[in-house]
Formats: sequence, structure tokens, C-alpha cells
Amino acid sequence: MYLPFFFVLTLLVSLHSATAGDYCVADLKQPEGPSGYSCKTPAKVTVDDFVFHGLATVGNTSNIIKAAVTPAFSAQFPGVNGLGLSIARLDIAAGGVIPMHTHPGGSEVLVVIQGCIKAGFIDSANDVYVKTLNRGDVMVFPQGLLHFQINAGKYPAIAFVSFSSPSPGLQITDFAFFANGLPTELVTGTTFIPGDVVKKLKAVLGGKN
Repeated sequence: MYLPFFFVLTLLVSLHSATAGDYCVADLKQPEGPSGYSCKTPAKVTVDDFVFHGLATVGNTSNIIKAAVTPAFSAQFPGVNGLGLSIARLDIAAGGVIPMHTHPGGSEVLVVIQGCIKAGFIDSANDVYVKTLNRGDVMVFPQGLLHFQINAGKYPAIAFVSFSSPSPGLQITDFAFFANGLPTELVTGTTFIPGDVVKKLKAVLGGKN
């Protein structure tokens, strides 16, 4: 017995709707808002939206911090949009550092893949938690708290970090103070750092006095 045409059509529409509701692949042609990107039309979604190849590439550490972050956030990896997670790769050369920073939008889990990394964070009570991590060690950094990673060995270190957000955000404290046009007197007045030191740091990081 053949099923009525309208029943088959309704079933197909229901299955399509269920599939489309499983994910929200980022439409990178649209601006990102507080809740993420708009969803790409399901008919335009491909398997490549759910695959990211960038973490196999060594980051360029020839910079002032001797470190590199390769993100696989929703802007680079559309398939994680709306899923509450993302990942990134850290490359830290000998003597390198990921400076004190925060991720306002998500907590972080770090897994050391190669080398030795000293990592830590400061909680809202100003208690400090620091640990030297070796290959296979894992450390968590709660959302919004200041934290850092330093290469504690003589050779390049690699780590993978996952986040509880597809767009966790990033604010590096040094850059926030010294890599912009915030007047020297305001930096001095709010941090108690002498003006001559502020000016030197601004010169190093490209800020304006």
C-alpha cells in the first residue's frame, strides 16, 4: 500500500527540520553577535564545516612573546558555532610566554603535548595557583580569570587548549594597558606604575603616549 503523498512530504520536511536543528554552522558572511554567528542555510552545509586542519601546523613564534596561538574558534571552524566548545594550539619557543590574559567568554582546559610548561591563574580572592606541567598533564583555568603559560624548558613546547565556548574571547593584560592610546597619566593613575616605565612599555608594544 502506497503512503499518501502529503504524508511522505510531511515526513521529509520533519526529518529535514530535525537535522537542521542539530547544529548551527556559522554563516561567516554575517557579523558575529553576542550569541554567536547566524546559522548557515542547512542546504549549504558540507562536511568541511565540521573539520579543521590548522592544528597540525606549527605556529610562528618569531615575535616579542616567542609564542603563537592557532585558534579553531567559530570564526575559523564554523562547525563549532553554537556548540559551547572550541579548541586551539599553543606553540611556545624556549624562553617564550603566553602573557597574563583572560578569556571573558569561557573556561579553558590545557593539555601539554610536548615540552614543559609552567602555568597558573589568579582567582578573584587574589590567590595564586601555579604548576609546572609536563607531557600529558592537564590544567584548567576558570572562565574570566587572569592566567598565563611559560615555556619552562629548553626546547619548544606544544599544548592543545579547549574552551567551553565557540568564541571565548581574549584580552592580554599587557596589550590592554600598553598597546593602545590610553593616556600615560591614566595608566599611571590606575596602576601606580611610574610614567617613564609606562612610556617605555608603550614604545615596546606599539602604544601611544
